[in-house]
Amino acid sequence: MSAPRLWNLIAELTYRCPLRCPYCSNPTDLRSHPDALDADAWSRAFAEARALGAVHVGLTGGEPTTRRDLVQIVRAAAAADLHVHLVTAGLPILPDGLGALARSGLGSVQLSVQDAEEADSDRIAGTNAFARKLVFARAARELGLPLTLNVVLHRHNLGRIAAIAALARSLGARRLELANAQYHGFALRNRAALLPTREQLRAAASDVERERTRSAGLEILFVLPDYFADRPKPCMGGWGRKALVLAPDGRALPCHGASSLPLEFWRYPERSLRQCWEDAPGMNAYRGEGWMREPCRSCPERARDFGGCRCQAFALAGEAAEADPACALSPHHALLAAARDADAADAGDGPGFAWRTW
Repeated sequence: MSAPRLWNLIAELTYRCPLRCPYCSNPTDLRSHPDALDADAWSRAFAEARALGAVHVGLTGGEPTTRRDLVQIVRAAAAADLHVHLVTAGLPILPDGLGALARSGLGSVQLSVQDAEEADSDRIAGTNAFARKLVFARAARELGLPLTLNVVLHRHNLGRIAAIAALARSLGARRLELANAQYHGFALRNRAALLPTREQLRAAASDVERERTRSAGLEILFVLPDYFADRPKPCMGGWGRKALVLAPDGRALPCHGASSLPLEFWRYPERSLRQCWEDAPGMNAYRGEGWMREPCRSCPERARDFGGCRCQAFALAGEAAEADPACALSPHHALLAAARDADAADAGDGPGFAWRTW
């Protein structure tokens, strides 16, 4: 399959982060992924992404605001005619710093919050951060930046949908992403402490519908986690179809977790972004349908879900070309179902977590 147009560049500026969230999907060997790209290299990457058709760049990490050259990076992305979206935990950046980013071309902000109450949010973050997050959110709204609030859901906060929605409304968010934890990286290590029960999910889904009727002007996104769905979701809109992740070490990847796969991905700027996108063996490994095995090969939904998540197939089934175990038709579905249905040990106040560490 020839490479399609690139639409979205996901710029992982660094894996450094002041938070220790146990559901973090960053690689668990964080120190093996140094920040290899300076602001000039990112500037060239933005221009090359635009030449490939990209219209949007998400500045993420880790925590992108730990970069001292972030103003220069934002200015370069805006100069490349990309919509610049910041994905952040809201610290260590201060309101003045956010103002400098807005003046440099920042277009919108996504802020992560761990819960609706300070103590619970800080417990999951592994540090005192909630109060500073609220300061950041209010500064974003004062600057006129469209604000998305992102809350990763798991067994410890699924019962607080109403309070989370109320927080989003109070902060003037346009969008609330209730993102059930995806079990990659540190989240996979902590799966037993994070997986909710089916009853929790049912109640949460009802709470979401109730909050949607109360929240005119607030878009609320809620998607069931893979472990509780019988069909997989198309990962990143399909492998190498729309989005390119540029990792801190310069590797060009089709998704955030692909660095865990035994595939050959090329590094920028050792090769041009076009070469990394169009020609790298890893980027082409699961494009199209030629790689598919049964039951994917003959499945009528293969052009919709593209076989699901390759990283999840590798992590749970040991082979990235297998059907995503999230699919009920996968011969490995029992692995996922066993984890889903097990009585996970109660994590209590969190000592059972394998905390994200740098």
